[in-house]
Formats: sequence, C-alpha cells, structure tokens
Amino acid sequence: IGNSGPLPERVARAVEAGQLVAAAVLSGNRNFEGRINPLVKANYLASPPLVVAYALAGTVDRDLTNEPIAAGSDGRPVYLKDIWPSREEIEAAVRRAVTPQLFQERYADVFSANARWNEIPVPPGDLYPWTPKSTYTQEPPFLLDLTPEPGPIEPIRRARVLLALGDSVTTDHISPAGAIAADSPAGQYLLAQGVQPSEFNTYGARRGNDQVMTRGTFANIRIRNQLARGTEGGVTRHLPDGRLMSVYDAAMRYQQEGVPLVVLAGAEYGTGSSRDWAAKGTRLLGIRAVIASSFERIHRSNLVGMGVLPLELPENTTWRSLGLTGEELLDFPELDDNLCPGKTMGVEATAPDGKRIGFTVTVRIDTPVELEWYRHGGILPAVLRSLLASG
Repeated sequence: IGNSGPLPERVARAVEAGQLVAAAVLSGNRNFEGRINPLVKANYLASPPLVVAYALAGTVDRDLTNEPIAAGSDGRPVYLKDIWPSREEIEAAVRRAVTPQLFQERYADVFSANARWNEIPVPPGDLYPWTPKSTYTQEPPFLLDLTPEPGPIEPIRRARVLLALGDSVTTDHISPAGAIAADSPAGQYLLAQGVQPSEFNTYGARRGNDQVMTRGTFANIRIRNQLARGTEGGVTRHLPDGRLMSVYDAAMRYQQEGVPLVVLAGAEYGTGSSRDWAAKGTRLLGIRAVIASSFERIHRSNLVGMGVLPLELPENTTWRSLGLTGEELLDFPELDDNLCPGKTMGVEATAPDGKRIGFTVTVRIDTPVELEWYRHGGILPAVLRSLLASG
C-alpha cells in the first residue's frame, strides 16, 4: 500500500531532532502526507526511471533537467538525458520480462501452492466463528442491536466539535493506512493485547478490527486540529474543561457523557482515495454530522452510507468566516422526518460566553436512495432490514 518500512534509526532521529521536511520519490499511486513513512512529510509521484534518477542524486533539491545527477566513475558529470531509456529500450525490456509463460507458471497451481494457507483449519457451518482474542478480525458493530424498523429522524442538540479542520483534509488524514505508532491509542490497544511493536503491521492490514481502526480515526500524525492549536496529530480538547487528549479518548468521554459530536472542515473534505474506514471510523467515534465548505464526492456518499450527515456551508463561507472557534455548542433543530435531499436548514451555535451564531447549511443527501440510507442509520441497516422484510 505504498509504505517504505522504518527509516534507519540514525535518519529518523535526525528528522525528528531537526524537524526536517523529509521527501520521498515513488512510482506508486499514493502520495498522502506521512503515507510512505510517518516521518516523511513530502511525497512526490514519478515514473520508475525518474525514481531511480533521484535515488542516484540522493536529493530532490536538484533540477535534473539542467543539473547533473552525479559524477561518473571517470569524474565527468552524468545528466538525466545520458541515462534516460529510450522507448525502444523500454519496450525491449518489457518483451523480455513480461511473457505469457510467466503468468501461466504463476497461476498454474494458485489454489494448492501455498501449503500454509491450505492447512489453516476451516470450521464448519454457515456463520463465521469470531475469535474474541484476534487482533486482526473482530465482529463489526454496525448491525448490533438492530431494531426491525428505524426510529424517527430527530434534531441533534448540544453537540460538541471534536475537530475543527482546514482545507483538503484527505481520507488518509481521517483514516491512515500506514504505520501504527506505539504511543497512539491503536498502539496502546495492541500492546494491551500482547502484540509487540514489531508485529503491529499497519492500519491497512488490521482494517478487519474495528477496535484498531476506530482508535486510528483522525490519528494521522500530520493532521492539524485547530481546536488544539500548536499540536499536530490526532489531538483535540475535551470541552468544556479544555483538557488536551487524543481524539479517540475525547470521543469516548463524550459518548459516556451522552454528547453528540460534529466535525468542522474546509473545502474538499475527504479528498483522496475512497477509503471506507474514513466514514466507518467517523461513525464509530460518535460523530453525527460533518459541516464543511465542500465535500469530495465519494467520501460524501460514504458518510451518508454510514448514517453521518454531510452539511455544506454556502459558497465562499467557512466556519472561520462565520466566527466559529469550535468551542461552541451546536443545535440542529430543523432535523426531523421532513428531511429531504438538498434541503437548506438552520444551525444554531452557542459560544461559551452565551453569544449565539445562526447560519444555514445545505443537506448533502443528494438522492432519495441516500435519504433512505440515512433514515435507516446507514446502508448496512437499510439493506438488512430490506432483506428481513422480503423474507
């Protein structure tokens, strides 16, 4: 999934001590902040030959179209044009390396070649027997305590802001797929289960365990929560006491207190890959709505599919321009069974000093089908109830 593995310890210490902006050049399809490695802030996508060229140069701070990559064994400068392969050379290499025989040999015994996989005992029965001690797969909680019929759509009252974010927050910021830090909520959970840091693997590998993935939601070390200014990573303030803590710990405290949660965001919220856990983790943290200047289309749909309400501010409006700080209590009094796609409704914000700010949002439930998903609390309950009703 595009991870580099750990940096040499000496390099990692230098990056942290000097607060350096380390850069990577890769030929994969993921260049999210911190995705290649938590300590690598800048990631640039390039063709494989260009990746090799930058590796030879040892730095991205060089204009390879005009400056030499390095000196050759004869001491003379070597430029990119000197080593760049021609189209004929590339096609010849592909013809040599990619052959029908390669695929025929690889897939000839695909179902019997992996003896270890085939020796895994498979219990009988139609239902999967969940193993409570597994740190990779846990029974997902999305359908637990499901009622035969959905309840009414009701107003959200006295909601707290869990995060106040800027523009272009990606799904990798929301639900990272890379390394799990030992001091993160997910890392602490794994340590408590007896898993050593060398066996943590990645969030992407443990996406079958909601206990890990919920703790990893908004845990990207590069996310910046304006509610906890001066911090970087999955940190927020629990209100009204103002105590600084992890996003996960704050969300769990709010759940114990019966407080619904909201996220404030800027433009292009949810940009990047269509990561399902970015919406799933949001729901499991107890977030009921996301108020943003604009949404990436797939993540918007995924939020609705998990029963989270996407609310879009008017054009050229941000939560900052409204005078919000994230410390307000938010009320959505017009949220009821009369909800319809594209509805404009009012939101009331009450600041700690009692000042009230009223503003309007557009409900980004865009179709009647999405409205049905939301009414059921998400697409999974909607589908299951439909199956039950059909017998």
